[in-house]
Order: sequence, then C-alpha cells, then structure tokens
Amino acid sequence: MTTDAAPFLIRAALCAFLPCAGAAQDAPLSVIDWLDNNPERATPVAMPAPEEPPVARSGRVPDVETQPLAEPAMRRIGLVPPDVTGLSDDLWLGSDAIRLTDLLDRLPELELPAAQSLLYTVLLAEALEPPADPGPQDLFALARIETLWRYGALEPALALIEQAGPTRDAAHFSAYVDISLLTGDEDAACATLVANPQLAPTLAHSVFCTARSGDWTTAALMFDSGRVLGRFDATETELLDRFLNPDLFENAGPLAQTADISPLAFRLHETIGEPLPTGSLPRAYAVADLRDLAGWKAQLEAAERLTRTGALPDNRLLGIYTARLPAASGGIWDRVAALQQFETALSTGSAEAVGKTLPDAWSAMQDARLEVSFAALFAAELEEIDLVGPAARIAYDMRLLSPGYEAAAQDETLQHRAIPRGIALGRMAGLRVEDPVAEAIQRGLEGEALDPAIVRAAGEGRLGEAILRTLYLLGDGTHGDTQALASAIGTLRKLGLEDTARRAGLELILLDRFSG
Repeated sequence: MTTDAAPFLIRAALCAFLPCAGAAQDAPLSVIDWLDNNPERATPVAMPAPEEPPVARSGRVPDVETQPLAEPAMRRIGLVPPDVTGLSDDLWLGSDAIRLTDLLDRLPELELPAAQSLLYTVLLAEALEPPADPGPQDLFALARIETLWRYGALEPALALIEQAGPTRDAAHFSAYVDISLLTGDEDAACATLVANPQLAPTLAHSVFCTARSGDWTTAALMFDSGRVLGRFDATETELLDRFLNPDLFENAGPLAQTADISPLAFRLHETIGEPLPTGSLPRAYAVADLRDLAGWKAQLEAAERLTRTGALPDNRLLGIYTARLPAASGGIWDRVAALQQFETALSTGSAEAVGKTLPDAWSAMQDARLEVSFAALFAAELEEIDLVGPAARIAYDMRLLSPGYEAAAQDETLQHRAIPRGIALGRMAGLRVEDPVAEAIQRGLEGEALDPAIVRAAGEGRLGEAILRTLYLLGDGTHGDTQALASAIGTLRKLGLEDTARRAGLELILLDRFSG
C-alpha cells in the first residue's frame, strides 16, 4: 500500500463494517444486521416540545452562523454513523448529484454478498448530500431510496424518507406511501395523506386513505366522481369498487392479476381477500410476506429471497426457518428440515451428530445460495467441534466465509486450501495458480491491477462515486471479465476497502459465483 493514497485511505477505511486486517472477527456482517440490532437508528423520533420557553444563561451575545439565502441548505442523510462505517460525512461532496444518480440507476445486480454489503454501507452512511440545486440533490436522495427498494431493503428506505421528510415533496411522499403499503404501515401514511391531500400520488390513493381513516361516505363520493371523470384505470376501478362495496361482489369470481401491479393495487387485492403471490413480483413485494398474515411457506420463500440480497438480517432468516416443524417434504421443506436437524445436532455438542447433519445442511444452503448467511450464523460454533472428513472441510470453508475469515486462515491443518487461505490473509505472492479466477484475484491482491481513474476520483474527494464505480467493475468481473475482476480487487485494496477485497475473492473461489 503506497503513501500517495494516504489522504483518502484514512477516510475510506471501513474498519467497523468492512474491517481492515485484524478487525474481521469483531465486525458485524452488514449494516442491515447493525440496524436490526439498533432499531432506534432506523426510526426517527420526534423530540418532545419543551414545557416552557428557553431561558438565557447569560447576557452575552451568542455566535451566530450565517449563510446566504441563495445557497441551498446542506442536508446530512443516513442511518449509520461514521464511527460504524468509517466513512466521513464528505463522502458525496466532491461529486455531481446527477452523475451519482445515474450510477445508482444503472447499477447492475450484485451477486456477491461482499459487494452487497459495501453498497448498503455507502447508501446508508450518514453523509452530507452533494452540492446541487434542490432538484438534482433530491434526485440523488430518491435514487438511494430506489436502489434500496430494488434490493428489498424497505425498512432502511422508509427510515431514509422519514429522515429527509415524507412531505418534503410529491416524489418523497409517493415513495413513502408505496413502501408503507408493502410494510403494513399504511395507517400512518394515510393519516399524513389525509392531512396533506395535495401530496396524494393519485386519486386512487386518496380514496383508499380516506376510507382507511373511517370516512367511507367521502371516499365513495370521491370514487364515483373520479370514475365519471375517467381518473382511474380499469384495474383501479375494479379494485376500489370491491373495496368500497363488498356486499355487491359477494358471489363474484376473483379478479385476474394484471402484469403491471402497483403497491396500492397489491394492498387492495389483500384487503378484498384476494392476496397476490409475490414470487413473480419485484423483490420489494416479498417484504409483505414477512408479516404474520402470510403463510409459513410464503414467509420462508420471502425470507430466502431477501436474505440473498442482504436485505434481511441473518438472524431473522434463522427465526423464520425454525418457527415450526415442516409438515411436508421437497423443495424448501427439505432445506428447513436439514437446517433444523443440523441446529439440533449442534446444540448437543456431538461431533458425530454434527458430522452427519452438516453436509446435508450445507448442500441445502448451496441450493438456496445462502452459504454466507449460514456461515455467519454457525461458523464460530463449529470451530469448537472436532470434525473430520467432509464435515471438517465444510466447517473450514464456512469459517473462511464468515467475519472470522482471517483467524481461520491462520489454521494450517488444511494445506490443500492454500489459495483461499492466501486470499483470506491478503497474501498470494508465490502461490501457484492455474484457475483464471484465482489468477485475477492474485493480480489484484498483489497490486498488479487497479483502475487509476477510480483511484484518482477518490483522491479528488469523490470517494462515494469511486466506490460505486468499483462495484460496477466487480459486477463485470463476477460475470466473466477477469481483467475487470483483477482491477476491482486491486482498486478496492487501493481505496482501503481491504475487507471487501478479501471477502469478494473468497466468495468467488468458495461459492462458484463466477459466471464466465
């Protein structure tokens, strides 16, 4: 690591969430897990009004900070403080808001958990927004929320909106209502809409919320007027009519599901007793199935889907997996049974029982692409079990995929795992590699490849933008471009994102995520 990168390496070091060497074991796996353990950070709390006017403690004139009225006020938006992310609050200040928005809008699917974790870190980090006119500035804030929506991280997205102010403008409020409809918090959103009718995304929202507030007569009048004026499409008309007049449709058949569904239509389907399956809908809709209203199978499928993108904390996945005993077999039921049998064996402390159940549980997690979450949950406990054969190899790989990967790499008992051990230690010099993926990772870790334009951007105070561009490189590398992979690993190291570089390399080698 060279001294020319020092000015921004300090700002970029993610030694809390994305730990540097030596800190891996103590760090949480993701900011989503951190928020789950610190729910107050994701729920803005209004300060109580003082009971009496403040009283001056002295007659001295206080220092007053001034700012020209023509300059827009700078906002600090984010849920995770700098002492957790390691990122300073000038993360975005050197970049153009429109360019950042475009980067987020075009961001490809990130399949590596390490890449997903890094994305959540920059999206949720407390930081000043980039300087811009109010329009572009708000555009970037909304792009952060939209990206979280795509990944299914609705609770953090909702918290960001509440922090910025749901009634700030129509766009913020529209996103606020959509997310609330899927998370089951529509009562609060509807109360705000009724109080601020000018912010209603559509007349259909106004009708729904007015009825939810208990004013069915006004809601019916709004619906009849809107139908005459052609303010609803065919789907909205059918759903609202059944919602407002259930007695007229007691013997009617179910409505057909349309190809393009909105959060309001989804919620109306549920309200009239015709809930829609979420498997074929965008990922954000799966959040609705985490509620107790959904059956256990729907909860399981939603939990797996959201955990794959890092949007659901690992402990919540485990809680849903172990909520009850599977009453069927095949598919997801076999995964549930395999995990429950393994957890039971682990609780006994018996090496023989763990050795018999771990391979099946690991195979089940591989089928669901949940190996990293499984490792985060159980790798530390497996370290205390004296395993042999295939179970020992699986347990060792799990330790390499867990936050304690560096400590696991000190174990020299499995010399045939030299390449993943080298990646975990960040030292691959002298290792003989023939696999093109391992060779690309080696070049990146040894400083033989990086993207100088991205490194330069970070040095110019555009660290957030540099991280997003590096995620593009890593995405290209995961999908077959070994040169991009080498550059991504090398650039991550140069930016001080040591933990992400090593974890990405381990995941590519151990999980077979390379699709070239």
